[in-house]
Amino acid sequence: MEIEFLGGAREVGRSAVLVDDALLLDYGLLTGEPPQYPIRDPEPDAVVVSHGHLDHVGAVPALLKGSRRPTVHWTPPTAELARTLARDTLKLHGTSPLCPFSQEHVARLGEVEDRHGYAEPFEVCGGPAAGGYEVTLFDAGHIPGSAHVLVDDSVGRSPTGDRTKSDNGDTRLLYTGDFHTDDQRLVSGTTARPDADIVICEATYADVCHEDRRRVEERWIERVRTTMWEGGTVVAPAFAIGRTQEMLLVADAADLHPYVDGMGVDVTRMLRQYPTFLRDPDAFGRATSAARFVTGRDGQRERIAGDNELIVTTSGMLAGGPVRSYLPAIRANPTNAVTLTGYQVAGTPGRELQDHGRMEIDGRVRPVSAAVESYDFSAHADRGGLESFLGDYADARVMIVHGDRCEPFADDLKKAGFDAIAPELGERIDA
Repeated sequence: MEIEFLGGAREVGRSAVLVDDALLLDYGLLTGEPPQYPIRDPEPDAVVVSHGHLDHVGAVPALLKGSRRPTVHWTPPTAELARTLARDTLKLHGTSPLCPFSQEHVARLGEVEDRHGYAEPFEVCGGPAAGGYEVTLFDAGHIPGSAHVLVDDSVGRSPTGDRTKSDNGDTRLLYTGDFHTDDQRLVSGTTARPDADIVICEATYADVCHEDRRRVEERWIERVRTTMWEGGTVVAPAFAIGRTQEMLLVADAADLHPYVDGMGVDVTRMLRQYPTFLRDPDAFGRATSAARFVTGRDGQRERIAGDNELIVTTSGMLAGGPVRSYLPAIRANPTNAVTLTGYQVAGTPGRELQDHGRMEIDGRVRPVSAAVESYDFSAHADRGGLESFLGDYADARVMIVHGDRCEPFADDLKKAGFDAIAPELGERIDA
């Protein structure tokens, strides 16, 4: 098995792993100005997508240019989220030559996709002696529909066409995608540990120990209640996929009924159609029924901003979306609060606000007098979770990706006895 890292190696974003020049695992983009895509344009026979976040699925429509029609395999929620993200990308960058796909390519997804549930093995074409692979998806506990991807290359075809063991391969590759080992309100933590010879493991929080989730929730709820009791408004920027829905569940458990704005509205409505991918569908139904969805018409946002409310809105890093309407309205009053619910990447407006208490508004950098606080609602495993997960793969070859500190984490694993490396961007490895 030959593995090529087209993205996500020693970086967070544009995840793309090519197996035997035939099977592509994820094909995402790295947000920025301009956005960055995987380092080359592959032509795989098939694609398997781990989950519906932009850095893992954002560039998939570009694989359908010209006459290329690789089959795209994913879970039902991931299929829906991929379309939502693609439409948003086209809205933001569709007229730019930097956008590698069009609406036509997005429409073609319906021609090539194949949707799967968890723990249901399926065959994928291409690979050793063209016999293909057996692929199985396992619940990764990150967001609804997120999956670990197990690739087994030891299956092939006999001359009569029957499935049989192949002499050309005997490797089981586990690509973790993004995962969490602890329960969230939205999804349960991963418990899947399928046998594997090679593990390509994410390391987003390899140098972090998460605060106990219940304590995080308690602190956030206390801040929201205190601010509203004092007459202030709370703006909670949240990623549209996963985080918005998690915050609705946390709020509802505390009998808080927020306004919800941005892409998270459509995502929330969509996820109600896939209850089997949620930890507690009944709780999710109650939380979404109690929330108030913003339409943005007739000055609604301006009214809400001054109306002593809790507002959960995109974007999570303040780079765009309705949050850019709410913050100018609340920034000058110290009674108000901004509760950052996700990691703020360096160079984003959210990071500037988090570190320096200021942000650019209408072309000018302005101070923010409202209280600004950060809360760790991460959907990724922390250092302890990563080590716990990898503890079941002490005899496997481990490749660390999707992190800012992949090399130090791989070095620590080697000291602990693992056969671990941190591949470089563009590196090809025979395994």
